[in-house]
Amino acid sequence: MSTIVKVQDKGQVTIPNRLRTKAGLMKGDLVEAGFERGKIVLTPKAVIDRSKFPSADDEYTPAQRKIIDARLAKADADIKAGRVSKTFSDANEFLADLHQAAAKLSARKKSKRPAR
Repeated sequence: MSTIVKVQDKGQVTIPNRLRTKAGLMKGDLVEAGFERGKIVLTPKAVIDRSKFPSADDEYTPAQRKIIDARLAKADADIKAGRVSKTFSDANEFLADLHQAAAKLSARKKSKRPAR
């Protein structure tokens, strides 16, 4: 059900109370305004106060950060060089691949044993 509202000076529009309630909007909330297919669309937006959450800068010493950065650099190098495992669609696919790799490793070890 739509409602007609009047555009005031400076483009202000009052959103009727029942629409605000349906959208979960309260005084001070933010909305994103967009124009889509000839319609003005208002989308409620949540804002997070990042100052209430700790940052990684507060959690690690410079020495720990250096170790982390080195490990991330090594991981990036591995990815660029193609030294990564493939992705699996589920746990069963992973287990089947794991068993296949174990069988290959077992066969390789048997072939390396010296003959008596």
